[in-house]
Amino acid sequence: MALWDTEFGVKGSSIIREWSGQVQPALVASFIFLFCLEACLWVRNLRYKRKLPGPFAWPVVGNAMQLGQMPHITFSKMAKKYGNIYQIRLGCNDIVVLNGRTAIRQALIEHATEFAGRPNFVSFQAVSGGNSMTFTNYSKQWKMHRRIAQSTIRAFSSANSQTKKAFEQHIVGEALDLVQVFLRLSADGRYFNPSHQLTVAAANVICALCFGKRYGHDDLEFRTLLTRVNKFGETVGAGSLVDVMPWLQSFPNPVRRIYQNFKELNAEFFAFVKDKVIQHRETYNPEVTRDMSDAIISVIEHGKDNGLSKDFVEGTVTDLIGAGQDTVSTLLQWILLLLVKYPHIQAKLQEQIDKVVGRDRLPTLEDKKSLAYLDAFVYETMRFTSFVPVTIPHSTTTEVTIDGVRIPKDTVVFINQWSVNHDPENWKDPHVFNPSRFLDENGVLDKDLTSSVMIFSIGKRRCIGDQIAKVEVFCFLPSCSTSASLRASPPRK
Repeated sequence: MALWDTEFGVKGSSIIREWSGQVQPALVASFIFLFCLEACLWVRNLRYKRKLPGPFAWPVVGNAMQLGQMPHITFSKMAKKYGNIYQIRLGCNDIVVLNGRTAIRQALIEHATEFAGRPNFVSFQAVSGGNSMTFTNYSKQWKMHRRIAQSTIRAFSSANSQTKKAFEQHIVGEALDLVQVFLRLSADGRYFNPSHQLTVAAANVICALCFGKRYGHDDLEFRTLLTRVNKFGETVGAGSLVDVMPWLQSFPNPVRRIYQNFKELNAEFFAFVKDKVIQHRETYNPEVTRDMSDAIISVIEHGKDNGLSKDFVEGTVTDLIGAGQDTVSTLLQWILLLLVKYPHIQAKLQEQIDKVVGRDRLPTLEDKKSLAYLDAFVYETMRFTSFVPVTIPHSTTTEVTIDGVRIPKDTVVFINQWSVNHDPENWKDPHVFNPSRFLDENGVLDKDLTSSVMIFSIGKRRCIGDQIAKVEVFCFLPSCSTSASLRASPPRK
């Protein structure tokens, strides 16, 4: 929700990974055409000296075949040879890749405005009816849109108000229901995949915030919604072939079909959200703010002139729903996996929760200051997994120079967050999962170290919902662990 820099399951590395995975069948259908078109460009490029270091790029495919299934690892290896700022080529696009904490912070913090753009990719234009804050380019309108979304999220999750308490209660309630569902599914001793249940729980929290309504785990309408969102996440990366080779839309080929499916999924999901927003407009009462949809309608449609049309309401809510369920559910799945893999860490967490919270009450955010190891565990999960290894592509809004390297305007830029979280110069034994690395000798959380973890990006495109994600995950974990005494309670309706 950047809104997350991971909206709707969009992982920067997924864009590249799908590019690599789809390139061969696409070339089977259109190789001759592409070769004739690209060969001239390739020969032309050989006549000119490269502006940036980087690997040799082949005609048509560029460097796509070199990236493999884990591009973020490849990027880090390339950085050892070419430096932390280098250039690759995908299709017709020269792309700058940034690695390492120093180069990335210099770009996104010291030159935040210059790196705040988004490429003019056709797949980006298909999201949220073209009004997605996450995928639109940097502008005055974008800044106003982001400011409204930020203030709305803050009012419902961070402010010291009744809405904050309601947010916390939503999370705890979903955690209790999640435990009940897990117990039911495992009652006969069978194994089950918890992925769907975790997705439902995370999506219910953001739906309660946006629509004032939660759904049951077996609700048909809700399952349809999540299917659309999940397919979005599975498909969005495949659209990148059309992004970097837009002429693929001009004739039949596998990528064209995939992109058409991508657009249809976007249209279906957007229609679902739009229907909910219309219902909110019809029942809107300026005296009562029921949820974030009401709050956004109030500011955009009934507030001072801000240059945003009412279509931006649907775009904002669509961003929030897609981002809110994907990022949190992904993090929860990794947490569950790591708890199973490291039982001694699970036991240590349970011991601290039992000591601070006990088994006769539910946890609250007030307990957070006394659960430092739990916080450390969450930060280490984000660092270790780096489940958003590469952010959504940026683009430069003007010519800019970082670390002595000149980058032209409108250059596509990949940010390799994985390289920051696994740099051996910043982290001792980065490939070892160790939550205690975030605690000092007194067991206090090291704030400087936690701020070094890069998972929600930084700068102007930083995820505005990162605090929601952290609060949600923090509340889920102790709530699930302390719900043993509440197992007899039936799920909420």
